[in-house]
Amino acid sequence: MTETLAIMWMPSMNYMLWVFLPATLLAMWAQAKIKRAYAEASQIPARSGVTGAQAAAQIMADAGLNGVAIEPVRGFLSDHYDPRQKVLRLSPEVYEGRSLAALGIAAHESGHALQDAKGYTPLVLRNGLVPMASLGSRMAFIVLFIGFILQSAGLMWTGVILFAGIVLFQLVNLPCEFDASSRARAELTRLGLVTGDEDIVVGRVLNAAAMTYVAAVIGALLQLMWFIMQANRR
Repeated sequence: MTETLAIMWMPSMNYMLWVFLPATLLAMWAQAKIKRAYAEASQIPARSGVTGAQAAAQIMADAGLNGVAIEPVRGFLSDHYDPRQKVLRLSPEVYEGRSLAALGIAAHESGHALQDAKGYTPLVLRNGLVPMASLGSRMAFIVLFIGFILQSAGLMWTGVILFAGIVLFQLVNLPCEFDASSRARAELTRLGLVTGDEDIVVGRVLNAAAMTYVAAVIGALLQLMWFIMQANRR
C-alpha cells in the first residue's frame, strides 16, 4: 500500500515541479504585466477625447460593419467579440473610458470583428475548434485522473487527445490575437484616434495582453507533454 502511494505521489511531485509551478509563475507574470500596463495607460487620456465604445464604432463604421452591436458587459477586462451573435462587448472601464488603455482594448476587439467580416483563416479555424476545446475543458482532466487511478493507458490516451484539443485551440488563437492587435493600432492611427506617441502607449497595453495568451499556450504545452509522458509509462 505504501509503495503504491509513493508511486502515485512521485508523478504528482514531478507535475508540481516541472509543469504546475512554471506555468503558474508564467501566468502570474503575464497577468501582472497586463495589469501594470493597463493601469498606466488608463491614467493617460486620449487627445481625441473619444470613448472606447466610440472608437470601436468608428473603426467598424469605416470598415462598413454596420451590423455589429456594441454593448457594455460586467467584469474587469472582460472585453470580447462574439462572432455568433455579432456583438462587441466591452467592460465598463473600456466602454465609457477615454484613456489610451480603453481605446486600445476596444480597437483590439474591433479587430476581431474585422477578422470575422473578412473571413480571416485563423479565426475561422479557431471558431471551428470551439466544440472540441469545450469538450476537452470539461472532460480531459476527469478522464486523465480516472485513467491514472485505474492505471489505464487507454483512458489516459483518451484524456491526452481531449487535452490536445484545448492546446490546438490555444495555438490557433495566437495569430488571431496578434493580428487583432496589429489591426487595432493601424486603425487607431489611420483614423486619427491616437497620435504617433500615443500609439507607443497603446502598443505596450496590447503587447502585454498578448503575453497572457503566450503564457497560456506555454503552460498548456507543458501539461500536454507531461500527460503524454505519463500515458507512455502505462
